[in-house]
Amino acid sequence: MKKKLKEPIVQYLIFLGGLALFAVIFFLTPWMDRTLVYSIDDGLAMASTSPTLPLVPSKPKHIETPKPLKAIYMSSWVAGTPSVREGIITLIDETEINAVVVDVKDYTGKISFAVNDPVLARYDSADPSRITDIDALIAELHEKGIYVIARVAVFQDDYLARKRPDLAVKRASTGGIWLDNKKIAWLDTSAPEAWEYSFLVAQEAEHRGFDEINFDYIRFPSDGPVSDASYPYYRSSEETKAEALRRYYAYIGERKSELGIPVSGDLFGMVLTETSDMNIGQILENGLEYFDYVAPMIYPSHYPNGFNGWKKPATVPYELAKFVLDAGSARALAASSTPEKIRPWLQDFDLGADYTADMVRAQIRATYDAGLDSWMLWAPSNKYTRGALLNE
Repeated sequence: MKKKLKEPIVQYLIFLGGLALFAVIFFLTPWMDRTLVYSIDDGLAMASTSPTLPLVPSKPKHIETPKPLKAIYMSSWVAGTPSVREGIITLIDETEINAVVVDVKDYTGKISFAVNDPVLARYDSADPSRITDIDALIAELHEKGIYVIARVAVFQDDYLARKRPDLAVKRASTGGIWLDNKKIAWLDTSAPEAWEYSFLVAQEAEHRGFDEINFDYIRFPSDGPVSDASYPYYRSSEETKAEALRRYYAYIGERKSELGIPVSGDLFGMVLTETSDMNIGQILENGLEYFDYVAPMIYPSHYPNGFNGWKKPATVPYELAKFVLDAGSARALAASSTPEKIRPWLQDFDLGADYTADMVRAQIRATYDAGLDSWMLWAPSNKYTRGALLNE
C-alpha cells in the first residue's frame, strides 16, 4: 500500500513546486524590475526591463588620407547653406581637389553643429543653426570620395574665454579679459581644461565622421596689446612660450591615438625660416614632432615688405613659396623628420596684390618644385579661382 501511495504524493509535490516556480516568475519578478529572456543557448536569463537600452553608436567610416592631398576651405556658414555649398562640392567634383576643410569651431568659439557628447554639451558652446545636417553632409562628401577635415580653433575662442574668465588671457593693467585687435578673447595656452576641451571637440568631430582634425590658433596671441596680457596658468618665469606650446603639442600627440585619425596643426608661415618662436610660441620642429602634418600658412601677402630682399612679397608668389618650403624641408630633414609632413596653406585671395589664376597656380607649382606634393587653398570668401585648378 505504501509503495502505491508514494507516486501520487511525489506527483503532487512536483505540481506544487511547479506552481511555486510559476508564482515566482510571474508575480515576484516584476517587483525585482526584471523580466525573463532567452539567452543564446535557450537557457533562461535575467535582463533589465529598462524602456530602451542605450544604443552603441556605430563606428564612423573614414576615408584614407589622399596622397597627394589637395584641399580647399569651407566655412561653417557655407557648409550649412546647401544652395551655396553645392558650388564648392561641384568645384571639387570637377577639379583635382580631393579634400575639404570645414570649420567645426572657429574664432567665435562656437561649435558649428549640435553635439552628442554630454560632457562637451555642458559647455553650451554648440550653435546647431550653422550646420543642421552635418551627418548627411559628411555622408554626401564621403559618397563622392571627398576627404573631410575638421578645423578647430583652439586658443582663440571668444565664447569660452568670456564664459569662463578663469581660463582666459587677462589684461595685466585692469584684470579684465584681454582682447586682440578684432576684440576677440583668448584662452590661456597653459590651462589644462582648455587642452581637454579642445580634445573633446576633436573627439566629437571624429565620432561624426570627419577624417582628420586640423588644429588652428595653437599659439599665443600676437595682434593686440600683448604687453598688457597676463596669464592665470602660464608662468613666463618657469618656461618659455615655445616650451609651453610644446607641452600642448605633446598632449595632443599623446592622445591622438584615441582619435584614430590623422591630426594636423596650422602654423605661421614664418616658422619655416624663423628659428625663434616670434613671441607666439611656435617652433617648426616642435610641430613636426607631435603632429601627423604641419600646415604653415605661407601666404605671400603675410610676409613683411623686404623679406628676403623682395620689395613686395605678395607679388612674387612662386619665388616666395619655393624659398620658404625649401627652407622648411631642410629643417625637417635636419630634425630627423620628413618634408612629407609639411602641407602648406596657399593664398587664393586678394591682399598685397590682385591674385590671378597664374599667381595661385604659381604657389602650387612651387610646392611641387620644393619636393612636396600636398597643399590646401585658403579663401576666406570661399570663392576659389577656378582657372588655377586642373580638371579632374
